[in-house]
Amino acid sequence: MDLRIEGKVALVTAASKGLGKAVATQLASEGANVIICSRNLESLQKAKSEITKKTNTVVSVIACDVTNEKQVKQMIDSIIDEFGTIDILVTNAGGPPAGGFSDFNVEDYRKAVELNLLSTVSLCQKVVPLMQKQKWGRIVMMTSVSVKQPIANLILSNTARTGVIGFMKSLSNEVAKDGITVNSICPGYTKTQRIENLAEAFTNSRKGTIEDFYKKLEAEIPMKRIGSPEEFAQSVAFLVSEGAGYITGVSLKVDGGFAKGLF
Repeated sequence: MDLRIEGKVALVTAASKGLGKAVATQLASEGANVIICSRNLESLQKAKSEITKKTNTVVSVIACDVTNEKQVKQMIDSIIDEFGTIDILVTNAGGPPAGGFSDFNVEDYRKAVELNLLSTVSLCQKVVPLMQKQKWGRIVMMTSVSVKQPIANLILSNTARTGVIGFMKSLSNEVAKDGITVNSICPGYTKTQRIENLAEAFTNSRKGTIEDFYKKLEAEIPMKRIGSPEEFAQSVAFLVSEGAGYITGVSLKVDGGFAKGLF
């Protein structure tokens, strides 16, 4: 299927590793002009080298903390200076620490909201006007399957990421008339560093071994396996394609059937 995004300008945040990097790699392989950002320039340069080697396409890198509004503005301005616009925005940020209700204070919740929700709002405030001007745009907000089915020991993520869904749905209704689609994508358990961190937290809490952790996960997934970053990235690529032009305001689960709700 021709996604028809060749030459489109795509910004993927928190893309030096994990799912963000996988998405950037997929979009670059489809011919998009991809810009990746994260806080660590060294990690970005490493990701750039790996993506270029895999796709034979050079991506641009910008060091940016998406929770810092000044840095976000500087990043967007530099992209406009070089490319003229942004056609595709994939918002992403690292997950808050694992833990339960008694593990955190109000400040921890505030940081989680700044990381996952307010960073998304800030990026959209600066990019949506560009898309409205050209009457075309694709926004995909990377969240988690926890917005559909809260995950034990991830109370910060369960709380903050659900706010992203409310923002996504509200924004999608406002900008649909401008040719802009806004969707969220909700990964389940996928083979990334984040999963390894959760496995470590599981063992540190003395609930079992790392092997026990993975066996427990796979038992809860109807497909009986953890997903791959490439599978997730291909789903994002479809949502930003021309062919997905009549899909907006949805939260797509990419979880192997983990979440058991109807919607």
